[in-house]
Amino acid sequence: MFYATAEGHPGLPHDPFKAIVAPRPIGWISTIDETGMHNLAPYSFFSAIASKPPMVLFSSEGWKDTVAACAQTGEFVVNLATYDLKDAMNASSAPLARDRSEFPHAGLTPAPCRLVRAPRVLEAAASLECKVLEIFSPKTLDGEPIENHMVIGQVVGVHIAERCLTDGRFDMVKAGTIARCGWDEYLGMDGVFRMGRPKGA
Repeated sequence: MFYATAEGHPGLPHDPFKAIVAPRPIGWISTIDETGMHNLAPYSFFSAIASKPPMVLFSSEGWKDTVAACAQTGEFVVNLATYDLKDAMNASSAPLARDRSEFPHAGLTPAPCRLVRAPRVLEAAASLECKVLEIFSPKTLDGEPIENHMVIGQVVGVHIAERCLTDGRFDMVKAGTIARCGWDEYLGMDGVFRMGRPKGA
């Protein structure tokens, strides 16, 4: 079959785009805003984009607290989403009031970083300390900006749990890395599993 995206997805009950572009790494982003409030949220439009120096990018659909904090402070942390933390990661996607941090809501511990003020997830197998290089919104073919905000950061520090190293290499199987697929599906080391998002997420 074929369909033009401008026409929606005729004949299909759900948009297959996210299921086709999958699996996608999860950018589990922690920030601190100018008032000192900690924020934590997962983003499935996320990837590494360079290695020398190391850089990552995540895209937010809407100007959310995470992007606002990145703009205010110029810093963020990427925490590795793993199977043992899947429920906590999912809980951190809940739409909380701005004066509530996702860390206690998800049962997680904010830990200090070395080179940025934003906290990392203490329980995470790995965390990347990042400094913002650029925040911008892409435009459509018609030249219209969309409500997606892309944040590019340079990785300035890396935390790795010793248990996830094998012969000096980061072992993603030991870590239990997970990835985002379409709809309610995720990919773990043992295959695809399903997990519903919190209401409103």
